[in-house]
Amino acid sequence: MSIHADSKPWTVPALAEAKRNGQKLVMLTAYDAGFARSFDANGVDLILVGDSLGMVVQGHDSTLPVSVEDVVYHTRAVASVLQRALLVSDLPFGADATPERALEASLQLLKAGAEMVKIEGAGFKLDIIRHLVEREIPVCSHLGLTPQSVLRLGGYRVQGRGDAAQQLLDDAKAVAEAGASLLVLECVPTPLAGRVTAETAIPTIGIGAGPECDGQVLVLHDFLGLDSGHRRPKFVKDFLAEGGSVAGAVLAYADAVRAGTFPDAEHAYAS
Repeated sequence: MSIHADSKPWTVPALAEAKRNGQKLVMLTAYDAGFARSFDANGVDLILVGDSLGMVVQGHDSTLPVSVEDVVYHTRAVASVLQRALLVSDLPFGADATPERALEASLQLLKAGAEMVKIEGAGFKLDIIRHLVEREIPVCSHLGLTPQSVLRLGGYRVQGRGDAAQQLLDDAKAVAEAGASLLVLECVPTPLAGRVTAETAIPTIGIGAGPECDGQVLVLHDFLGLDSGHRRPKFVKDFLAEGGSVAGAVLAYADAVRAGTFPDAEHAYAS
């Protein structure tokens, strides 16, 4: 029996309670039933079916080619085995271009087993978030480096440095006000991520955003040290080398996140 077999399933309200209690949240991406089952059984609190599947599963150079149908397929596979972890699924590029498109895509994802959808950016996306939340669809926001904006950004770079820090903080407060229940911060300097975490009521999940976030997420292939064909970001750590098996890697990662020892300075960005 898993050491977490008797744990209660995670819910959206429980995420806010975890933040209030100072309980770190452990998140990983998964795209199939096999890995999802192992992650769920070994203490992962949230699983993300990310549009990162475009790069690590489909072999594309970006997340842009991923379709709603792709995410629905992988969501259904992951959802079929989960007992404890809360399942979040990405709205892929273009699926949240209008409130109507976002609602249609979100309904497909929830019917496939997702319990929350993730949306990149702020700006006009605030209306999208409100539109979904008003229709009882929980939303996870994603700020900082937003991979769907790679063409505008000109590459994958740290965000929120210098004058851009205040805008990111304002955006974080705005998505929370719009009704988002969770916020992923990607490639954000540690001090800024700490400030966002302290000044917003919703939990923050960092990926390359330092240890002060309310939780952490890594992409499955990065976390296991697998070659995805792309440059390994600074914030990535190979937990398979430490854990010796997939289950051991999950336990090592979860313990490090909850103890606040990952990420350390080596796996984070300064101002």
